[in-house]
Amino acid sequence: MSEEWDPAGILSILSLSEVRRLIRESHARMMVVFFALVYALGSMALGGMLTITRVPGGYTAEVLWGNALGTGAWNYPGFLLVAPWGIVSLPFLATWSMVIVSVGVGLGTTVAILISVRLVRDLRRSSAQPGAVGAIAGLTPAMIALVTLGACCSTTAAATAGVGLVAQASGSSIENLLVNNWYLDLFQVAVLAVALIAQEMLLEVYGALFGLPARVAGADATVATARWDARSWAVGAFRGLLLVAGVTWSLGMFAEWTTTSPANASAALWFQWIFQHQLLAALAVSVALFPSAILGGLARRSRDSLGVALRLAVFVAGASLAIGVPPAVASAGAPGLVNEVLGSLGLPAAWGAVAPAFAPGVALYLRWAFQYVLLGGLAMLLAVAPAFVARTIGWTSRPGPAPAAFAPDPGAQPRDSSGFSIARLAGVGPDRPSAAGSARER
Repeated sequence: MSEEWDPAGILSILSLSEVRRLIRESHARMMVVFFALVYALGSMALGGMLTITRVPGGYTAEVLWGNALGTGAWNYPGFLLVAPWGIVSLPFLATWSMVIVSVGVGLGTTVAILISVRLVRDLRRSSAQPGAVGAIAGLTPAMIALVTLGACCSTTAAATAGVGLVAQASGSSIENLLVNNWYLDLFQVAVLAVALIAQEMLLEVYGALFGLPARVAGADATVATARWDARSWAVGAFRGLLLVAGVTWSLGMFAEWTTTSPANASAALWFQWIFQHQLLAALAVSVALFPSAILGGLARRSRDSLGVALRLAVFVAGASLAIGVPPAVASAGAPGLVNEVLGSLGLPAAWGAVAPAFAPGVALYLRWAFQYVLLGGLAMLLAVAPAFVARTIGWTSRPGPAPAAFAPDPGAQPRDSSGFSIARLAGVGPDRPSAAGSARER
C-alpha cells in the first residue's frame, strides 16, 4: 500500500498552521508577544547582550563592521548602544537567533497555557489522559529554551550553565563554543524548531480534544478509543528520547566543524559526518515523528534494490557507531563505542583505541548510552527487522497489532480530503475515511 506524502500537508506542519490557528481562535496573540519579550529580555541579560549599569556620559550608538583580528565574521555587522542606564550589544547572527527563539518560546508557551486552561475547564473529559500528554508536550519548546536560556546570544561566559549543557550534548567544550558562538545559535534554533514541529503534530492529531475542529478524518475517534496504559507512556517516552538524541547527535557534526575544517577533512571524517551522524540522526528523528510512514516504507522496500542498499547503509552506519571500526578507521576520526571504551581504559591505538570526547564520567556514559548505543542499535535493528520495530514503537495508541503498512494490501484504500493523514504519519492510529475522501482511492 502506498503512503502519500502530500506537499501541502508537509507545508502545513512546517508552517505551524495548527499552532497559529489555536492562538488565532483563542485571541491570544498578545500572550505570544508577552512571553516572547520576557524571554528575549531574560536571554539578553544572561547572555551579556544587555547590561544594566550606570555609565557616565550621554548616548552613543555605533555600527560595528568587524574587528582588527578578522575573527567572528558571524557577529558583524553589529550594533552597540551605550546609554546612561546600560550597554546594549547586538551581534548580527546572535540577534536574529534570539528573535527567532523568542518567537518560538512565545508560541510554545502560549499553546501550553491554552491547552492547560481547556483541560482544567473539563477535567471529566474521557480523553483526559491524551490531553495531559498534550499539555506536557506543549510545554516542551518552552522547557528546552529555558534550559539553554542565554546560550544563543552569549557574548561572555554569563550563560555558562546553558553553554555547558550544549557542549555536553554536542561533544565539545565550553571554551570552544564561546569562541565559536555561531554554533550556540544554530543549536538552540534547531532544537526549538523540532520541538515546535512536534507540538504542531500533536495539535494536528489531538486538536479535537482541545476544542479545535478536526482536520484529520477520524482523528477524534482514534484518540477516543486509545488506551493510554504503561506501554503507551513508555513508547511515548522512548520516542521523545529518540527525538532528543537524534537532534543533538546531528548538531554534533557542526560542533566538530568548529575545530576541524570540512575542506581539509579526511574520508574517514566524512564517513563519520554523513553516515554516523546525519544518516543515523535523520533516521532517529524520522522514526520518532513519523513511525508508521518510515517503518512502513522500510518494510515495503525490503526486497527491492533501493531498499536493500538503504538498509545496508543503515546497518553499516549503526554497527560502526554502536560496536566499532578497525584501528585505521578509528584513528582517522570515525570511532565507535568499543574504540572509545578501549581508549578510556588507556589501551594502545594499535588495538583501535581512541580517546573519547569527555573524561570518564556521567557525561561520557550518557553520550555512549543515548547516542552510540541507542542510535546505532536502533539503526541495526531497523535494517534487520523493521517489522519488529514497528510492532514495538510504531503503534502507541493501540498496543498489539502492527501498523497497516505491514498488512497485506487490501486494494484501494480511502484517504481523507487532503490526501495526507497526520494521524497515520504520527503513528497514532489507522487512517479512517472521511466523507469527502471515501470516494477516492490511492
